[in-house]
This record gives sequence, C-alpha cells and structure tokens, in this order.
Amino acid sequence: MQLHEIKVTKKQKGKKSVKVGRGGIRGKTSGRGHKGQNARAGRKKRPEMRDVIKKLPKLRGHGINRAKTVNDAKVSATAINLDILNAHFADSDTVNIHTLLEKGLVEKKSGKFPRVKILAKGELKRKIIVEGLEVSNTAKEAIKKAGGEIK
Repeated sequence: MQLHEIKVTKKQKGKKSVKVGRGGIRGKTSGRGHKGQNARAGRKKRPEMRDVIKKLPKLRGHGINRAKTVNDAKVSATAINLDILNAHFADSDTVNIHTLLEKGLVEKKSGKFPRVKILAKGELKRKIIVEGLEVSNTAKEAIKKAGGEIK
C-alpha cells in the first residue's frame, strides 16, 4: 500500500482549508501582484476627472464673471433712432411698443416685449406722440422741437 492509495473513510467535520494571502483562495498575494496602490487594502484610485478639473484655469473675481452672475437678469434696451421713426411714421402717429412691433422695427424676445429706447441719431421732421418708451435727453429735445410730445 502506498500513501497515495489511502482512502478517507471518515470526513472531519468543521475543518476548512486555510486561507493564504489577502483574503483570497489563491495564496500569497491573491492575484494583486506585489506592493503598490493596487495591492493595498481599500485600493481606491483617484478619479481621473478630478485631475483634469484641477488643471483648468478658473475664472475668478468680479471682472470676467460679472455679467454672467451679478447682472444676469438685466436686459439691454433695443435702440431706435429718430431717422427710423421719421421714415416709418406719419404726422401725429403714436409711437409705442405695439406700433413698433406691427411695423417690424422690434421683435419679441422669448414671448416678452423688449425694452426700447429712442436715441437722437438722425433728424425728425414729423410730429409724433411717444408713449411708454425710454427716450434720451437729446431725443426728447428733438421730438419737442418737431412739435411732438412724450407721454
């Protein structure tokens, strides 16, 4: 009889195989290789995206970000010059946001009426009535000089 020919007649209860290495059944290094970050417990890698974000230049301070953050809701006015009003309106016509929209001089922005300011570029030769619009001081003088009025 040889050693390899002996057969087990009675199995031992409760005895398990001994685990070797870091918690695995493969022994020694348990497939983790030797040393290094990947061989350690926890073995979490630093996210690559974080390194990319940290290398990007940041926009700091008021200067470059000012319009995007502080004055984001401020809407700039659409400029309408006196020479345009002179060309599109007749004597004693009323100039307001609705008449400007009808004539196609301004457009609605996302369903809302735009801010409109009348500026003094050009000449006004007609008596017009301006209602509910912003008017520059020079344009006010030109409108009154032509015989128009501002309400």
